[in-house]
Amino acid sequence: MKKHYALLAAVAVSAVVAPNAQAAAKKHAKHHAPAAPKEAALRSEVEELKAQVAALREEIRAEHTTTAATQTQVATLQSQTSTAAQTASAAEQTATAAAAKADTAVTKVDAVQAAEAKTDKKVGALAWAGDTKIGATIYANYSNINQQANGAKQSSTGTGFNLKRVYLSVDHKFNDVWSANITTDVSNVIGETGNNNYATPTASTTTGAISSIGEVGKGLYIKYAYVQAKLDPALIIRAGSAQTSWVPYIEGIYSHRYVENVLIDEYKLGTSADWGVQVFGDLAGGLVSYQVGVVNGGGYRNVAVTNQVDVEGRLSAQYKGFFGAVGGYSGKLGKDVQGTTITHTANRFDAAAGYKSDLFTLAGEYVYAKDYASVTAATEDKNNGWSIFGNYNITKKWQVFGRYDWIRQTPNTTTGANVSNHYFNTGIQWEPVKIIDLSFVYKRDAITNLGTAAGTIAEQNGTGAIGGTVHGTYDEFGIFAQVKF
Repeated sequence: MKKHYALLAAVAVSAVVAPNAQAAAKKHAKHHAPAAPKEAALRSEVEELKAQVAALREEIRAEHTTTAATQTQVATLQSQTSTAAQTASAAEQTATAAAAKADTAVTKVDAVQAAEAKTDKKVGALAWAGDTKIGATIYANYSNINQQANGAKQSSTGTGFNLKRVYLSVDHKFNDVWSANITTDVSNVIGETGNNNYATPTASTTTGAISSIGEVGKGLYIKYAYVQAKLDPALIIRAGSAQTSWVPYIEGIYSHRYVENVLIDEYKLGTSADWGVQVFGDLAGGLVSYQVGVVNGGGYRNVAVTNQVDVEGRLSAQYKGFFGAVGGYSGKLGKDVQGTTITHTANRFDAAAGYKSDLFTLAGEYVYAKDYASVTAATEDKNNGWSIFGNYNITKKWQVFGRYDWIRQTPNTTTGANVSNHYFNTGIQWEPVKIIDLSFVYKRDAITNLGTAAGTIAEQNGTGAIGGTVHGTYDEFGIFAQVKF
């Protein structure tokens, strides 16, 4: 730039000098004509200087233009840089805010995951609880009893309250195949008499042995305790103490177990549960059902290790309310333990038929049993009997019902002595709420000793000895209740 300005100064000086030179040349020409060549050279030099000045001016203009453009670019770049800085600052602020939000979101996610973990635990607990059912069944009554032997009242005569059974059950379903059940039974504690009143046990003064303690299983004990595998509706397996094949089947038809045991249970010719393995299921869409059990034989109150097991089974069918079934039992009744002499095998044949609908039920049951009391005895016994029962639903809340049993027991087939037992009950049932049944019931049990053997009233409340008499009666009237949930 300094060079450019020096040149411009020189040109300016030349511009000033040139006119003066031209004037002097003219003046000199007047006096000296030969000076013309020098004038021409000077003019040429001036023209050259003018050209250089013009070029320099163009160059200066170009540089100014470039400088302006550069300044514009610089300004633009400065503006862009400022804008970029502002954008970067805003972006940084946005990123910082986003990071803070992300941290908050992560915290919230952690909190949600923790809550979900707690919820999953609760849901798991609820799922377990949802697959678990807890229930109870209670049998109770308040009644008046009049028991006589040959017209004389017995000590069991009177009025009172009795709590006969309290079942507490827990049933859990692990999945669609596996489940389990535990059911406890609570009954009066000790000392069974003819009407199921329980007396204080007495001890022998010589041996110290306690008498009148009734059967094994005092107070609280296990009735059901089994694991079930439902492989198919036609193949269900239970292992443990579970329902047997006949008594629960008839109880489901009878529907008044809280008033009275069914026939073979009442006369001690079968039990409602036993320890072993039960296999059962429905065939042909439920038209046919079956059950086979391999059991200890001593009943659910008597768990024993024996030399062999017993077998019980049932085959039944139903169609549009009509039903029929046959069944049987064979075994040693849990008495075939090491060191015990076994002389007979207990055998039983069962049959049932009838009709059951929402309006009424009418059904009958037959039993023939042999050697149930003679597995270890030299003599033999047999039982032959039947039961007819029914009910009619007057309304959804009220029902009338009745039952009649007859059985002939022969304690000793050699002598042929028979005991004939006639039993009936009748009543009216009211269902105030879904889980409660209340019945006003009258029962009568009469026994006649047709031979010389002592007769017994084998009513479900117990066995009352009549001794050598020929006739005994048991009358009961009262309120019977069932609570089931």
